[in-house]
Amino acid sequence: MIVKKPILGGEFIQTDVVLDVIYPYDNTKVGESYVVNDSYVEKAIEKAKVGLKKLSSLSAFEKYEILYKTSELLRKNKEEIARAIVYEVGKTIKEARIEVDRAIETFRFSAEEAKRIYGKTYPVDAHPNGKSKFGFYIRVPAGIVVAISPFNFPLNLTAHKVGPATAAGCPVIVKPSEKTPLSPIIMGELLLEAGLPKEAISVLPGYGDLGKALTTHKDVRVVSFTGSKMVGELIAKQAGIKKLVLELGSNSALVVHKDGDLEKAAIKAVQGGFSMAGQVCISIQRIFVHEDVLEPFLRLLEEKISNIKIGDPMDEEVDMGPMIDKNQVEKVKQWIKEAVGKGAKVVQKAKNIENIKGTNYLLPTLLLDVDKDSTIFKEEAFAPVVNINRYKDIDEVISIINEGDYGLQIGVYTKDINVAMEFVRKCEVGGVNINEGPNFRVDHMPYGGFKFSGIGREGPSFAVEDYTEIKNVLISI
Repeated sequence: MIVKKPILGGEFIQTDVVLDVIYPYDNTKVGESYVVNDSYVEKAIEKAKVGLKKLSSLSAFEKYEILYKTSELLRKNKEEIARAIVYEVGKTIKEARIEVDRAIETFRFSAEEAKRIYGKTYPVDAHPNGKSKFGFYIRVPAGIVVAISPFNFPLNLTAHKVGPATAAGCPVIVKPSEKTPLSPIIMGELLLEAGLPKEAISVLPGYGDLGKALTTHKDVRVVSFTGSKMVGELIAKQAGIKKLVLELGSNSALVVHKDGDLEKAAIKAVQGGFSMAGQVCISIQRIFVHEDVLEPFLRLLEEKISNIKIGDPMDEEVDMGPMIDKNQVEKVKQWIKEAVGKGAKVVQKAKNIENIKGTNYLLPTLLLDVDKDSTIFKEEAFAPVVNINRYKDIDEVISIINEGDYGLQIGVYTKDINVAMEFVRKCEVGGVNINEGPNFRVDHMPYGGFKFSGIGREGPSFAVEDYTEIKNVLISI
């Protein structure tokens, strides 16, 4: 069993309430930490104030060294961390190793950004009153950052907050998901080992009372949250005057045009729809297929779904594990039932199933001809369920994509550059991937969405801007 104590300003603490970590595969207890409640917030803030002063005294190179060393420590401990991720999330060991690799890269990119937080000069004398004056601005740390990370990528999505914030010189108080506290605490341990001033990092598992107390505190200057639209809206209403970075929901679309490469599109559709049991912000939830190629595309899709191996996440050969818990499974089953009641057809072609335990598995599911008013068409399912709808005209698809609340990423398969550019120009989304699935992401790209998909961008060079403020300097000569 893995036991990890919360970190408060670099010190390990123990509270009166044990937080059990449950393995989604078989619902057994595999680890524990401790529940931190809102009574610890003031101490965490006071520690962070000290951390801000200490970080501000470090040179850019010193911050670079800390972040780069953290990436090396992650690499050194890769297998241990990957196994912890499997136990707390339920993703496969293959997927967990990829997450650790991504976190390594996120810290490396963040390390480089520590060396290039630039200011800029500007011509004051462009104004009639600006003669004999010289102006420039610099970027300075915004202040204390509260980082609330989700269950699905507990290591890398925490890294996407802590890495750029540290590069900018900001102390961070992390509140990981109560379901997945282990790998974020391990990250905190490695940051301390790498030489981060101890007051500059806290990792505090807890529930809603802790989250509210942190996000509404007057001394917190930035809140970075990844999670649901509902909670993101609540934070935005309650947080007060501070910077917000919100990475919220999506129901990403893949468009397969009549001239698209069907084989490649089918491969990406299966990867994007069913990896991590569909529990990814940019999972493919909707596929729009031109009516001329619907039947051959469906045959390819069903064939590839039949090859997905489902079972024990620790099995090196398994491709898909369980969802996070029974409640999520039951919610999505109800959404499927609703869609079927409105005329959708269910296709489940998964055949390679071994050693399934517990209550948290949902087999890869295709829903054909889903009514646009169905919940599973409009909302984020976060499950291995993909809607398939046919279309005649690309304007019809663009209109449907833009009607929804979300706008994170889409993918389009076509050989026609004019068709591709129509989607680029007209779709209200943060990213358009041409001849690639909407789930493609590398960790230094600008990642974020429009509308209810959030505010701000991840990717260290872009995120650093959210963790800094502009300080203007004017010199009269």
